[in-house]
Amino acid sequence: MRQGLDWARDGQHWPHRDLSLFVAAGGLRWHVQHAVHPDAQAPTVVLLHGTGASTHSWRGLIPLLQPHVSVLALDLPGHGFSSMPEGHQVAARCSMLGMAQGVAGVLQALGVVPSVVVGHSAGAAIACRMALDGLLSPERLLSVNGALLPLDGWAGQLFSPLAKLLVRAPLVPELFSWRAAQADILQKLLDGTGSQLDAQGQALYRQLIGNPGHAAAALAMMAHWDLHALWHDLPRLHTPLALVVGTNDRIVPPASARRVADALVQKPPPRVLRLDGLGHLAHEEQPGAVAALLLRR
Repeated sequence: MRQGLDWARDGQHWPHRDLSLFVAAGGLRWHVQHAVHPDAQAPTVVLLHGTGASTHSWRGLIPLLQPHVSVLALDLPGHGFSSMPEGHQVAARCSMLGMAQGVAGVLQALGVVPSVVVGHSAGAAIACRMALDGLLSPERLLSVNGALLPLDGWAGQLFSPLAKLLVRAPLVPELFSWRAAQADILQKLLDGTGSQLDAQGQALYRQLIGNPGHAAAALAMMAHWDLHALWHDLPRLHTPLALVVGTNDRIVPPASARRVADALVQKPPPRVLRLDGLGHLAHEEQPGAVAALLLRR
């Protein structure tokens, strides 16, 4: 099994290292960052990152939330410092349903009952899946550039089968991580998000995508993702949902948020909140703008 990042070696300067702990749940070892508010009555916000990211993506948002709420962020299976499922378990554990159930197991192990769940990109899909399946009952969900719609056209027909082929091929994650970690390739990948990151953000992504285990986890997640089932079920979502959209997002078309809002029958209808000029990684570019939307009632 490919090894991901090693905490002793790679975690020495990880953002908010003092908040990190490891939790055993569902047969996996999860890396979690937990900031507990001194007021036991303070609500808890859970943060779910997207494909290929990790807890690092919330490094600017967490300190803005800490004075007001408890915060829990975690690395999804195989991402960052969380362990990867083995062998025949990969397909089930790296599916949307498997990750939703896994996150629910972590929350149960920690005794955390979230008031708000924030999901970025694929993390928003996990949050919606959890709410739909009764795995959590938050007061509201916040989707940040949520990847909630199936890919259209040829991309939708090709994407998942190609990812399945790549994740099974010998040395493909190693080759992918080696190439992606090159400075010019990394810059092209980041440019493709429509976001502008600072030097620390770029260095952290270089560390992540340069690791074959992390790359394999991202490929496995893409290979076993089923957005068609989510899209079929999404109209029955009753948890209030707000859709935060970076207008410069080049990964998830900003117009898709309106399609999602129109598909739901919630009263009042979901709000679409625009962040002008920001890309797919809007919460890393301007965490203050996302914090303001999150803390606003």
